[in-house]
Amino acid sequence: MKKILALLVIAPLLVSCSSNNEVNNEAYAKDTNAFDILMGQFAHNIENIWGLSEVLIAGPKDYVKYTDQYQTRSHINFDTGTITIETIATTDPAAHLRQAVISTLLMGDDPGSIDLYSDSNDIQISKEPFLYGQVLDNNGQAIRWEWRASHFADYLVQNKLQRRTSGLHVIYSVTIQLVPNHLDKRAHKYLPMVRKASAKYGIEESLILAIMQTESSFNPYAVSSSNAMGLMQVVQNTAGKDVFQMKGKWGTPSRSYLFDPENNIDTGTAYLSILQNNYLGGIQNPTSRRYAVITAYNGGAGSVLRVFSSEKARAVEIINSMKPGDIYQTLTTKHPASESRRYLVKVNNAQKSYRRN
Repeated sequence: MKKILALLVIAPLLVSCSSNNEVNNEAYAKDTNAFDILMGQFAHNIENIWGLSEVLIAGPKDYVKYTDQYQTRSHINFDTGTITIETIATTDPAAHLRQAVISTLLMGDDPGSIDLYSDSNDIQISKEPFLYGQVLDNNGQAIRWEWRASHFADYLVQNKLQRRTSGLHVIYSVTIQLVPNHLDKRAHKYLPMVRKASAKYGIEESLILAIMQTESSFNPYAVSSSNAMGLMQVVQNTAGKDVFQMKGKWGTPSRSYLFDPENNIDTGTAYLSILQNNYLGGIQNPTSRRYAVITAYNGGAGSVLRVFSSEKARAVEIINSMKPGDIYQTLTTKHPASESRRYLVKVNNAQKSYRRN
């Protein structure tokens, strides 16, 4: 993950489920402003302690947790498959690294229990570690119990300790590689929830899995600087609000609700069904509609239709007159948002791999 400057952290970004013409923009702006303030203060705290060039914050595919009054941090990069534990503690840095290694390896899979925007020591050691099976120790064994995590932490500190200088700080670190098939192991963990949501909302399992992979690399702790949350990167006041309205509920889902993996998958899949059956339901060809739904999940249904015409009915008419391949070509080359253009390519390719499995 790129290191994020404090000024960039508070800038709103366009991410999945975050754009929809039907959104109450005023309420969304108020909520976003409050979150921007929180993120800005958090980044400021890190900058004051680590230095401007060392600001590192959790993202959709990066778990980053600070402890020890911001002096120690754990970073899991779910894209590259690496865990990096770092500390700038000046007193017994090895002890700080050791404890952070143990806590990270044994943390549970309840994202709502850990505050990624503070330095609180709230990581609870679990009997069912989230990373179980995704990390092997120096003897090639999976790590489930505290004694094995402790032995591995001792081995890392004694044999793999690294040191670098950044500004006025000496940064001590150890790096752990996830197993080569770590992505598949995380995907398998959520497969029963995906199948349940697929049957409930009539959305292909392969599409749900492809979006989860593209959005978060199956990271249940996934967050973004525009307050998208969880495995499918759902935003409370946009996709979350639409889904609650569809279910006859008032308001928006809470953060704790969306950080629950089953709720997140259910909400993200329900939003896909809203896009498929309501906002883009007039598109007749199922393949063309799938391309439009994928792109809309990232950038909103309105932006998809405006690629073809400023009038919704005319846009649908034009889409229905085109071949699916031409729709794909148009959305991946002419959509105004480069992120949305790339998003369709990524999700479509990922979905092909899940259809083969």
